Order: sequence, then C-alpha cells, then structure tokens
Amino acid sequence: MSATLVPETASAASTMRRNFWRGVWRVMKRKPSRMAGVVILAGFILMAVVGPMLLPEHLPGDTSSITQPPSWEHWFGTDPQGRDVLALVVKGSRYVLLTAAVTALITVVAGTAIGLFSGFKRGRWDTVLMRLTDMKLTIPGLPLLLVLATVWQFGSPLQMGLVLGLLGWGGVARAVRSQTLSLRERGFIEAARGLGLSTSHIIGRELLPSMAPYIAMNMLISVTGAVYSQVGLFFLGVLPYESDNWGVMLNLAVFQAGAMVTPTALGYLLGPLLAILLLTLAIVLVVDAMDEIFNPRLREE
Repeated sequence: MSATLVPETASAASTMRRNFWRGVWRVMKRKPSRMAGVVILAGFILMAVVGPMLLPEHLPGDTSSITQPPSWEHWFGTDPQGRDVLALVVKGSRYVLLTAAVTALITVVAGTAIGLFSGFKRGRWDTVLMRLTDMKLTIPGLPLLLVLATVWQFGSPLQMGLVLGLLGWGGVARAVRSQTLSLRERGFIEAARGLGLSTSHIIGRELLPSMAPYIAMNMLISVTGAVYSQVGLFFLGVLPYESDNWGVMLNLAVFQAGAMVTPTALGYLLGPLLAILLLTLAIVLVVDAMDEIFNPRLREE
C-alpha cells in the first residue's frame, strides 16, 4: 500500500503546483499592469545591485557641465557639481532599497512574532502584548523619528533600517493578531491542539504557513513606508548629506540648485521623484496581484 501512496502523493503535489502557477498566469494576463509592476520592481532590485557598477558617477574636469538641463547625453541633466543625475539616482537606489529591506524585515518579523503569539495564546499574554502595542501606536512616529535622527545621526542603511523597523512594527502586530484570531478557530488548528502539539509547533507549522502570503504582502507595504520615511528625513536635512539617498538629491535640488525656480535644474528634482513614484507604483501593482492570487474570492474565473 505504501508503494502506491508515495507516487499518488507526489502526483497530487505536482498537480497543485501546476494549478497554482496557472492561476498566477491568469491573474497576470487579466491585468498586464501587474506584470509591469513585477518587471519594474525586479528592475529596481537589479539596478541597486549592479547599477552603480554599470553607471558610475564621475566629476567632470570643467565647469561647463554644471547644472545642465536634460539632454540625450544626460537624460535628467546634471547636478551642481556636474555629475549625471541618472547615475546619482542609480547609486542612491542601493541605499534606499537596502534600508527599506532591513526596515521591512525587522517590522514584519517583530510584528508577526508578537501578533501570532498574542492571538494564539490569548489571556494574560494577549492583554500585556496588546497594551504594549497600543502604547507603541499612540506615540507620534514622525516627531520621535525626527528627535532620534537629530540626536543619533544614523547614516548607514543598517542603522536606519533598525530604527525604522523598531518604530513600525505596531500596525503589523495588530493585523497579524486579527488574522491569528480568525485562524485559531479553524478545524485544522483545533485538531492540532487536540493532538497535544506544542504551541511552537502549531504556530510554526500550522499558522505561519497559512499566513505566509499575508505576511509577504505586509513586507512589501512596509518597503513603501520605509522609502518615504528615509527620503523624508534626508530631505528635511536632519541626517548627514554624505549618504547616497534620493532624499539628499531632493534637498539639494530644492534648497541649493533652485530646481523649483530654475528650469535647468528641474531634472535634478525629477530624477529621484520619478524613481520614488515608479517604485511605489510597482509595489502597489505587485501587492494587488498577490492579493488576488492568494485570495480565491477575488478571482474572476
């Protein structure tokens, strides 16, 4: 009997995988903009990894190329030091995406751990953890972030990602707890508890896999928030200008190059702005596709 069960099980798993990828293809084909979002997001990741090596910034030997308008040679013009704006955007993408990735990872890991444990255990643990979460959510995030940035002057992606992640886990914890409360009453969880399985086993082997798509979407959404937060801090000038960040470019474009009133410096402002908008749009499209892929009720068969 066991000899026939293994091939049948493998065949069923293979069929499930094929059906899943067919569903993914149908969702993407129905709205090509979602595929565009995947391509754009992958392009940003590739740009952050290899872009600075393919398009390095360099200082010109003369002053004639300073603050030039967009042209075929310099698509977004040049900055007040004569550097190509597109090369600066590409170089800054590494800092921005690395910071956003660290932030999203810390936010989701901390929020998921607290939300899962709180929602599953209930009782005293739930009360204590949720009161701490409520206290965290009532603290104004932007003023606290400004104070920390001014005092600490964290400039590296890891430092900034750590701070942003530790300040942003509250919403994820609340959302994951709500999902956990819904799932803990399902039959497969009740069966696992009836078998006497440990809390760590049920959370790690039963609840967490069921919530993986939801957690992945929260991670992508956290990336968007991290991009806005770090760019805003650099734009406000509370962090060192030595860092390669789109916010530094926006600050220099507005307050030093006069991009708001000088047409020749407009490209210096538009370069990082377009990068932020494209990255945000790509994430929104990918999250929309994931929501339909993993939520059968949203599919239009």
